[in-house]
Amino acid sequence: MTTRRSFIKQSVLAAGGLLLSSSALGGFFIGKKPRVIILGAGLAGLSAARYLRKQDVDVVVLEARGRIGGRVFSHNIDPKEKLVTELGGEWIGDHHTRMKELCEEFHLPLLNNQLDTHLIYKGRYYRKNEWDYTQSWKEKLESLLEQYRKMPDEEKLSLDRLDWWRYLVNNGCNGRDLDIRELLDSTDFGESIRHVSALGAISEYASSSPKNEMDLKIKGGNGTLPEKMAAELGDIVKLKHAVAKIEQTPGGVRVTCANGLTFEGDKIICTIPAFALDKIDWQPGLPAETIAAVNELQYARINKNVLLFRERFWKDEAFDLITDTPAQYFYHATKGQPSRKGALISYTIGDKAAVVAGQSEAWKLRMIQQSVEPFYKNIGGMLEKQENYYWGEDEYSRGAYAMYGPHQITNVMPVLKRHFMHTHFAGEHLADWQGFMEGAVVTGEEAAEQVWM
Repeated sequence: MTTRRSFIKQSVLAAGGLLLSSSALGGFFIGKKPRVIILGAGLAGLSAARYLRKQDVDVVVLEARGRIGGRVFSHNIDPKEKLVTELGGEWIGDHHTRMKELCEEFHLPLLNNQLDTHLIYKGRYYRKNEWDYTQSWKEKLESLLEQYRKMPDEEKLSLDRLDWWRYLVNNGCNGRDLDIRELLDSTDFGESIRHVSALGAISEYASSSPKNEMDLKIKGGNGTLPEKMAAELGDIVKLKHAVAKIEQTPGGVRVTCANGLTFEGDKIICTIPAFALDKIDWQPGLPAETIAAVNELQYARINKNVLLFRERFWKDEAFDLITDTPAQYFYHATKGQPSRKGALISYTIGDKAAVVAGQSEAWKLRMIQQSVEPFYKNIGGMLEKQENYYWGEDEYSRGAYAMYGPHQITNVMPVLKRHFMHTHFAGEHLADWQGFMEGAVVTGEEAAEQVWM
């Protein structure tokens, strides 16, 4: 059976990805000590740097932010109680091999982060195990996933023409089943399923764990992994070095940062989000097709509103709650962290995220109370504080992770994967496990392997 990993690679090749083979890259470094400039100190950039340092390659990592980790962003909401929440990358899946291997290598314990979903739908509250899809739709969906697993690659590619909502409707999903799929699946992709490629959605669900890779997290915060990686690399990681200009000639590359510092080398591995590519002065300029792809790709607008309560009124450690109210999704963000206190994250996507992000803390609390207080009383009196991060306004990404719409996996992703002169690209937006930390790690290592071999 074709795996998700191998299929995505085959798909972009079939669609004209023009990925270079190792032999096409070989020999560049023969006879001299190489130097590679890596843009971005998120998981992709740090993974690329570690790979190359093990090959004795001279590397420098340039990071625009003043912190390590990029879109992995752990936040200690209560230092005294040592309660850590994730404002960025949240889950490590059972199938995320490299993330689990790295955690083992750095002696970072993994905690179970699986949740059991409650539901509020049309004013009624359903506890975990009290709701489900209709039996007919469950059977139909499983048959569709099995058909997909056996489908020839050419036929799979045709699914990129549809959005996920249309695919579901065309295959008999309707009514309450469709409403719940919209609520649940939109939290996976960060926008309404009317905007998501059916190919991207079904390829993920056909290869995911039973909890859709929402399985594990790192004890002490996911940000401890990039911090450990950066500490191992040492002073080659340069914070507050936003790249302003990239010059490429037959002899190599020169990178100029906004702070005036310049770095010269042989190759570049660029791991920054697509949005940020267009903010750099490329000389010569990026190909027109690449610019068009950059301008077409959107990133998911996700807002995370963290609410710290004096007690865990929801009682269940594995609590999460999907609702058809404006608040949309809540989950226990401090699962496995001993304390009387606990934090829920109110997680909204798309237009809802943009609306919620712009409101006051009082407004957000009222919204949350309206959603859950018919079922959990007087939560406002238990609230200690709340903090908010809206990825739609993030200076460097303008979103949490890439969101591929119809026609984009087969048309946009292959273009973004192509190297440009001495520059190779990596990041979650180019991954088979797109939208996950695993994808960032794997693409970073693959780009480093391409540069080295």
